[in-house]
Order: sequence, then structure tokens, then C-alpha cells
Amino acid sequence: MTAAELATALREGRNVFGTLIVSPSPRWPEVVKGCGLDFVFIDTEHIALDRAELSWMCQTYAALGLPPIVRIPSPDPYAATMVLDGGAAGVIAPYVETVEQAQALRGAVKLRPIKGQRLQWMLDGKAPEPALASYMEAGSANRLLIVNIESVPAIEELDAILAVPGLDAVLIGPHDLSCSLGVPEQWDHPKFLEACETIFRKARAAGIGAGIHFWGDVSQQARFLNLGANMLIHSADISLFQKHLRLELEAIRKTAGISGEGTSASAAII
Repeated sequence: MTAAELATALREGRNVFGTLIVSPSPRWPEVVKGCGLDFVFIDTEHIALDRAELSWMCQTYAALGLPPIVRIPSPDPYAATMVLDGGAAGVIAPYVETVEQAQALRGAVKLRPIKGQRLQWMLDGKAPEPALASYMEAGSANRLLIVNIESVPAIEELDAILAVPGLDAVLIGPHDLSCSLGVPEQWDHPKFLEACETIFRKARAAGIGAGIHFWGDVSQQARFLNLGANMLIHSADISLFQKHLRLELEAIRKTAGISGEGTSASAAII
């Protein structure tokens, strides 16, 4: 799948699936390629990855047909241009709460390479020359803009954010959203589920993708799809490694009649 194909799928309401990739190991992309994913999610908000390392990851996954979508550390248009220059197929901006933030990101992602005063004129509604408009439109089709909706103020501003041209999807950050709602990590709480459904419904009605990154069990993930999500980022490589290694070691000990030698550990949540 290309970046343009992913953007089209999101806008058409087709389901797409990804996972969070933490490991920069050069052996990892070939393994990930055979897992049935449509894209990969690389997080630089919470994960320590340097610029060159990130670019290698983006270039490799893109070459394998898995568009790399990178979350930047803050809703900063300059950070967005930096990861796009490194090979990212798209940008996820965390904790977006205002139209102004979304518009600035639109300028960085969808109106490249225009900058400065001319960019501000275009964001204010001034139309570019036909040749420039065609040039930018062709380029923007291959760059996705996704914003995290993960707070009460963001939900209150959601209609206006969804009206920003060029937005391809919104993505729920469940941990931050549940905390903003006052029900931290209570995934079954009516307030949390109602907020998710509202975000999904409004995004889909606006003709853009609606997603969530979640690490819970299969039934919880299916619930979000049933509530209207069409973009699911399932867990993370490190979380899946921890989960399955622990389960297999427990099975080995049980089969061998060994007990009491395992160590308990909480799940890795990112």
C-alpha cells in the first residue's frame, strides 16, 4: 500500500490496520512485512529515536509497501516537515486542541514547500497560481495528516478541527483521553466509550478516517471498530513480545512441572 492508497482508504471508510514499531532493528521490517498490516506507526513522542535512525526506518518500511506514519513530539509544523523530509508517509500530531494548530500542521504537510508569509496568505484563503496549486495537490496526495484527539477541549473543538481542509484522519489517544475525562484507563466507562463514539461518528461523517491506538484484548479492539473506527493501531512490537514471551515461558514451566519460578510483570503500555 502506498501513502496515497492509505489516505484514500481512510477517507472512504475502509478498515486499515497498523501497529506501533519501537525496535529499529534491521531484521524487524522483513518480519513485520508478513504480518498482514496496512501501515506502521512510529512514535517519536514517547520513544527515543534519533533523526537518522528514524529516516532509515521510514525509508525501509515504505520500500516494503508499509507506509510509515510518524507521531511527532508536539503539534509543531517544523517537526512535521522534518519527519516528512526523512521519509515519513504521514504525520500524527499529538494533543491537538485548536483549529489554529490544525491549520499550521496543514501548512507543513499539505502545502509544502510554501513557507513564511506566502504560506500564511494561503492558509488565510488566498488561492495560489494554477501551476503551483497543481504541484502542491500532487505532492499532498502522498503525505497524510492525522491529528490526535485526546482531551475534552479537543472534543469541544472537534467540528471546527474536522473542517480544516486536507485532514486525512483523527486518532484517539485513549490514555490521555480517559485521563482528560476523569476516568483514567477505565476503558469500559460510559464517558470514555461515549467520547470515542462521538469522535468516530463525527470524523466519518466529515469524510475522514477515525482511528485509535489500543493495546487491549481482541474484544475491546472489535468494540472500537463497531463504534465506528476504521483505523486501528493494535498494540506495539515491544508489548506483543512481552506478552507472548511470558505466556510461552509459563507454558514451558507448566509442561515441565516447574512452578513458582516465574516473575510477574505489568504489561508494557506505550
